[in-house]
Amino acid sequence: MKKLIAGLALILSFPVLAQKNSAKNKLVLYSYQPFGCDNKGYFDPSKYKKEEIDGTYKLLYPLSWSPFSSLVVFNPAKFDMVRKNNPQLLQQVEKEYQTRRKELTNLTIINLPVWKKKHAEAIQLLDNEYQLRKETLMAYADPKSLQNSKFYNTCKETIDAITSDNRQKMYVYWKNTFEEKYKDNPQAKETFDKKWNDERKDDIALIDLINIYNTCANHSFRNTIEDDDILFKAFDKIFVQLKRNCDEP
Repeated sequence: MKKLIAGLALILSFPVLAQKNSAKNKLVLYSYQPFGCDNKGYFDPSKYKKEEIDGTYKLLYPLSWSPFSSLVVFNPAKFDMVRKNNPQLLQQVEKEYQTRRKELTNLTIINLPVWKKKHAEAIQLLDNEYQLRKETLMAYADPKSLQNSKFYNTCKETIDAITSDNRQKMYVYWKNTFEEKYKDNPQAKETFDKKWNDERKDDIALIDLINIYNTCANHSFRNTIEDDDILFKAFDKIFVQLKRNCDEP
């Protein structure tokens, strides 16, 4: 009788074991490559859909990158080019913005507060980048346009120097800002002295000050590296199992 009961118990235990093994075997592989690593995560399809994970990952990488073409103006030749082609460059910015905004808006993401918040922040970041890029381009063609800048209160001192009718005020702010930043760098001082004595001093001052404004405004709406690290760790937790294979530095 004892043998019969033991046999029945063993038989009844098979479905439970089978269910556990079945659940384990149903984990789905998801591969992704952040920062030089080859990650293989295994997720529970009863909790997440691949499309949701795809969309969530895109929020972190690569849709976290700026969609806008490089715009670096450090010399009068590039300054002249940007002024001459201002309408076309503004059209390009509009196209790049609309394309990326559509991508972001149409993303399917994991339905959790952390990712909903990140999605909203990504759209807001894009809107700010777009506004800043437009304002910067317009400033090269018409510096006084910055008086209506969205970032005026944040970067008021720089904008006031750029838009002032008093050329001397612009020069004083330009020189003071430079001297404060590079006071212990003799080579940089020599470079600035050449700018100061250049025949296109006005344009060079404007180039430097618009770059200062751009940096000021850009820093006002960027996430910190620590915030991004927290989100990548949250993304890794989606997976029941995770294997990392990272290149050695």
